[in-house]
Amino acid sequence: MNSRETILLCGAGRMGQALLKGWLAGGVAPASIIILEPAAEPELLALAHETGVALNPAAISDRPSTIVLAVKPQVMDEAVPQIAPHCGPDTVIISVAAGRTMASIACHLPPETAIVRAMPNTPAAIGRGIAALVANPYATPGHRALCERLLRAAGDVVWLDAEEQMDAVTAVSGSGPAYVFLLAECLAAAARNAGLPAETAERLARATVSGAGELLHRSGQDAAKLRQDVTSPGGTTAAALAVLMREPGLAGLLDEAVAAAVRRSRELSR
Repeated sequence: MNSRETILLCGAGRMGQALLKGWLAGGVAPASIIILEPAAEPELLALAHETGVALNPAAISDRPSTIVLAVKPQVMDEAVPQIAPHCGPDTVIISVAAGRTMASIACHLPPETAIVRAMPNTPAAIGRGIAALVANPYATPGHRALCERLLRAAGDVVWLDAEEQMDAVTAVSGSGPAYVFLLAECLAAAARNAGLPAETAERLARATVSGAGELLHRSGQDAAKLRQDVTSPGGTTAAALAVLMREPGLAGLLDEAVAAAVRRSRELSR
């Protein structure tokens, strides 16, 4: 971001703070960030004090170039009218609220406001997130470029062809970190059941899941190819995979899980 671009972050819960940390780690100047979070927790207070970002200022003098809505979906109808007066003709709104359509946000804003809906995920806090973006017709190429630069400070970015695809994104990458954490949790439990001490089981599971993820990230190879490379015919890995891949197997469970998350995302958008 250049020196004339400012961010108004409305809401700094888990996702808001994940984005904030990603921006700061990615080089966004603290002086260009304003945070509105009436229920600021000690971690946020400490972060603001340490970095110098403005938290709940008495007044906002300039109209920000970007307003990021990171409030909970159920309070969006209350929060958006409060930030509407801060929208200028060149302001772009980025919403990261799951299940809230651009139309449901636009009804509280000045006509023809540029809106980009984004679905980042919590690894944004360490610069390893990924965000899917979709824009309304009023978002210019400049707006899109600004939003992409902002989200790339926290990880990778993909653009969607239609807003309807956001439900699937929410179910896969938005909720996906929880699936991975559950895998680590279950792997540690299985290690304990196999006779390992609790601390050793936790360390092995954590390092295995995070290391395999990093290998997948760095190698650029398909996950299927990496799986095949580590699986010797008739070996221990093959024996375990035979259990995980029998019907309905892990693939079937994930299909069911993602479908459930998609349905819930659609319910929240009504």
